[in-house]
Amino acid sequence: MPARRALAPTATPSAKALDEKITINVGVVDLGQIDLLVAEGFYANRTDLIRTALRTHLAGHAEVVREVVARKLLVLGIHHFDAQALRAVKASGQRLQIRVLGLATIAADVTPALALASIESLTVLGALHASPAVKAALAERIR
Repeated sequence: MPARRALAPTATPSAKALDEKITINVGVVDLGQIDLLVAEGFYANRTDLIRTALRTHLAGHAEVVREVVARKLLVLGIHHFDAQALRAVKASGQRLQIRVLGLATIAADVTPALALASIESLTVLGALHASPAVKAALAERIR
């Protein structure tokens, strides 16, 4: 069996912050309170209040997140894998075990065959951006 290689990210796709949409259900009383705070100028809009609340809550769990990241050997942030980097991994006879907390992107120039030949496993807590064909090829390796 080929040796395993640590995560080898390339440059991020852009310096611009990347957001994912989520949908939540909020009770009418909570929504009313949110709208009141927005109307009173505490927040620019509903999204601003919700993001602030999430960040405040997550900050309270920051130590737990750090411990889990260290224990599970997760890489924190945005990591991009393009065909050139994956061809180099394949040429070395190794395969990646990708573990990301944040965003992992697999470039459009990566074929399903190259992904299968260079990625042993893929764990993403957050978001994975890849072509539907690459996601389908890696489906059994995504945890």
